[in-house]
Amino acid sequence: MYHTYKNGFIEVVCGPMFAGKTEELIRRIKRLEFAKQNVLVFKPAIDKRYSTKPEIVSHNLSKKPSIVVSASNEILRYVKKETHAVVIDEAQFFDQGIVDIAETLADQGLRVIVGGLDRDFRGEPFGPMPELLARAEFVTKLTAICVKSGLPATRTQRIINGNPANYNDDTILVGALESYEPRARQYHEVPGKDDAS
Repeated sequence: MYHTYKNGFIEVVCGPMFAGKTEELIRRIKRLEFAKQNVLVFKPAIDKRYSTKPEIVSHNLSKKPSIVVSASNEILRYVKKETHAVVIDEAQFFDQGIVDIAETLADQGLRVIVGGLDRDFRGEPFGPMPELLARAEFVTKLTAICVKSGLPATRTQRIINGNPANYNDDTILVGALESYEPRARQYHEVPGKDDAS
């Protein structure tokens, strides 16, 4: 037990790409730091889009130092008695064990803030995110702006050579503007989805 008081909880910040998830995590980190809280920030080793340094970086290039881990169980190694909060970015890329890690830390009295894509490019629940959403005390669902319609975008459209990616393409392709666009439900295209179901 890290703390003698029980005030831990899980909060999830989710939405499609370009919705400002990492920017929101950075905002919350700054508030915690202002309140003199000891915060640990983690990101998965797979995410090297904007920086090869140990830092989380938003699409508009706001940054915060982070610890890079390859597997969720590595997170526990870094948590100390004086840690108040743990922030985990790009949680969809972690193994399913991230759910138990989040629960364990919250049960020990820590504030656990998790950011990630709630859906993959197919529009389906992404990795451990559905279970994290179900277990969280607080959920913030952000939207982007659809590049086709200007409507609120809740989906992430993958583009390959100017065309929508096929349903059977790999789920994980780490990229940014060159590979993805935010889309509203009505403008989200996944060729081959009907064949796969």
